[in-house]
Amino acid sequence: MNLLRRLLTSLLWWAPLCAQSPVPTESINRELPAWLSFSGDERLRLEGFAGGGFRPGNDDSYLLNRFRFTATLKPATWWKIVAQTQDARMWFGGQPHAPPRQDTWDLRQAYAEFGDPDKNLLALRVGRQEISLGGERLVGISQWQNVGRSFDAARLLLRYKKLSLTAFSASVVVLRDGQIGSADAGNNLHGLYASVANWIPDSTLEPYFMWRLQPNVRSELGPLSHLDMKVSGARWLGKIRALDYNTSIVLETGSVGRDRIDAWAGHWLLGYAVPSSPVRLVAEYNYATGDGDARDGRVNTFQLLYPTAHDRHGLSDQVGWRNIHHVRQTVEIKPRPKWTLLPSYNAFWLADARDALYNSQGNVVVPRVLDGSAGRWVGQELDLAAAYSMTPVTQIGAGVAHIFPGTFLKRAAPGGAFTYPYLQISTRF
Repeated sequence: MNLLRRLLTSLLWWAPLCAQSPVPTESINRELPAWLSFSGDERLRLEGFAGGGFRPGNDDSYLLNRFRFTATLKPATWWKIVAQTQDARMWFGGQPHAPPRQDTWDLRQAYAEFGDPDKNLLALRVGRQEISLGGERLVGISQWQNVGRSFDAARLLLRYKKLSLTAFSASVVVLRDGQIGSADAGNNLHGLYASVANWIPDSTLEPYFMWRLQPNVRSELGPLSHLDMKVSGARWLGKIRALDYNTSIVLETGSVGRDRIDAWAGHWLLGYAVPSSPVRLVAEYNYATGDGDARDGRVNTFQLLYPTAHDRHGLSDQVGWRNIHHVRQTVEIKPRPKWTLLPSYNAFWLADARDALYNSQGNVVVPRVLDGSAGRWVGQELDLAAAYSMTPVTQIGAGVAHIFPGTFLKRAAPGGAFTYPYLQISTRF
């Protein structure tokens, strides 16, 4: 009840302000020179959890607020400069007041762009920027997190008819509350990402290759070592009348010191828009390899790059794309033009019973059971999310996720249920 009371109190003063004007900065921009414009957005979310770490009684709740302001300078049609500042804050709760929940007044984006990446044959973007690849299962901005993610990067885009190719070299920005974020030396991601439209009718094929480098990574057979990992794969998505599909296969090879990397993951989704109905049915299966022996010199657990860390494997984010079998069924319902309802069911099994359970950010939630005696059945999750468009620029959302523990959680962890509720309002200005 305290969790709900805090957010309702905040909405009482904030919601009327959000509903007064569609986009306040539009009227300001009309009075400015054509080469200068401003925009911004703000979000307020109350969230919490009950049963953290699957321990009964381990509960918390807190309020998150994020403010972003963007300035764009466009001296000519063929180039522009973009700068974005962000202030992300956390109130209440016992969780650390630090990234990814809090990062006060930071420089989130600052880049120069030459050419239009949506129209020109060639475009170049250099500086601090967002990068989204592979439906954000590989690399994303993690919009749900209060802080989010950006990269110090250089990206070159080549576009010709139905083909586009992006070549990039990037380092993720490491955030430290109270300081301007910066990239760590040697922590790099390089890659080529292509997109071919309608090679197969009404579909898009996206093959890619990426090279991940990172110092000071713990190896299986020795001390901290250098990660040198190659990531290759393809994403294929499209539509066949009322059916839509989306599939990805990712292969990982390389080394961590003397350890060899050999892992893979897959994502398969099939959707069906029920004719003459506001309903879309979605069935989904996700798999990622695990590692049954942490001392054999072979790294078989699939490793995440920089994915968007929310609602890819359940709304609770307690399960991620590592050492997992995940089955999901979702019903997308739009009972009214401004309303969206998303009930879903998830079931989880470990890919290898001798490996750990990992969350959406790739961190260990429940340590491995060396002999696999806790089994593979993690449990089930029921989710319900709802969204309402108050105005064209202001949305309210609410949801709750509940995990029913299976055999693995009952034997390898305290075995309590996990519940995650949230209530959120966001607006653009």
